[in-house]
Parts: sequence; C-alpha cells; structure tokens
Amino acid sequence: LEVHELYAPSAVVGFARLGGYTVGIVANQPAVNAGVIDIDASNKIARFVRFCDSFNIPVITLVDTPGFMPGIDQEHGGIIRHGAKILHAYSEATVPKITLIMRKAYGGAYIAMGSQSLGSDVNVAWPTAEIAVMGPEGAVRILYRKEIDSSPNRDQVIEQKLKEYREVFANPYRAAELGYVDDVIDPAETRRILYKHLQILKYKREEHAMFLPRKHSNIPL
Repeated sequence: LEVHELYAPSAVVGFARLGGYTVGIVANQPAVNAGVIDIDASNKIARFVRFCDSFNIPVITLVDTPGFMPGIDQEHGGIIRHGAKILHAYSEATVPKITLIMRKAYGGAYIAMGSQSLGSDVNVAWPTAEIAVMGPEGAVRILYRKEIDSSPNRDQVIEQKLKEYREVFANPYRAAELGYVDDVIDPAETRRILYKHLQILKYKREEHAMFLPRKHSNIPL
C-alpha cells in the first residue's frame, strides 16, 4: 500500500506484508530523475521512517540511488539540512531495520538510505549492486583525467578504466569484504531472506544506554 504517491515521486514509501508481518517499505524510484534524493524526497523518507518507528513497524529499505540532487535551487533550499533528516530518522529508529541494495548506492545517499553506519541491523545486496563514493563514469574521468587526455584513443582508455573500476570498487563483493554488506544474495531468494531476518529481529529491543539522559532528540529542522 503506497502512501504519498504523488509527492516526491523519486522516493517510494508504503506498507507491505511479509510472512504475516506488517513492514514499512522505503525505496528509491529510478524511473523518476534516476532515483535522486531531493529536498521533498528527504522529507518524505524521514517522515515515514519516524512514523514506522513510532508505531513499532519494521523498516525495509530498497536502495537504488545515484546521490542527492545537485543544483543551485536545491542548495539554496537547504538540501544538506533536509537530507540530514533522513540520517537522523534512521539513526534514531529502534525498530528492526533491513536494507537491500539493488543497484546504485553512491556517496552520501548510500549512507543516508539505511546504511550500516546508521544502525541498520542487516545489509544485503544483489550482485548488480554498485556501492562506491561516486558513479564509475564520474570517478574514472576524475581519477584518470591526465591519462585519458594524453591518450590518442580516449574512448578505449575510458572503457578500460570503467571496467577496472567496476571490478575493483563498484561492486557488492568489495563492500562485503570490507564489512559494509552482510551478504550478497540471489535476487530470486530476496523475499525468503528478508523474511528470515525479520523473524530473527522480531524481538529486537534497543536501549540508548550509551547516551546521556535527555528529554528528546534534536531533529535537524
């Protein structure tokens, strides 16, 4: 059941049933602006995650985003401040949090979308996942600019470097090796694996004993 369908369509939020459990789904929509996260999408995601946490509804995040929306309008509108709301919502939520990286997961947007750094309980990825600081095309043109400019076969060099970058950096196996991803799964097994982890986490209890007593958290408004 999708909610807020017409607002910030580059992000999708809604409710689903998985093995009898009610879960909240947060996802990027690559068919709209390639799934980038803009100001409206930031508010939409943050509000939904906090709603789920308020009513003890587990959150499953499906990641496919190239990053936060660039541009003067977004900068003047406060994309950093609004984007920080997503980080705050995920890091404060104590419900079970499961993240599936399906395709693109670049830079700050990857961190914001329920990453391990924000306290996600389980992070899994499809073999098609690309996890990196930035996209291969942009990274190659920056890292190997001198080599590309000095080569008589620019296209061939770019193609070669893109292949090397994807093999070494932009793949889920490297992320799993570094501990950022718990498992690389077969897409056909997705539902079963998500359900298995949901069962494990159904009795999750989290206490912020490490923090000093406070009346409430300080959301970035």
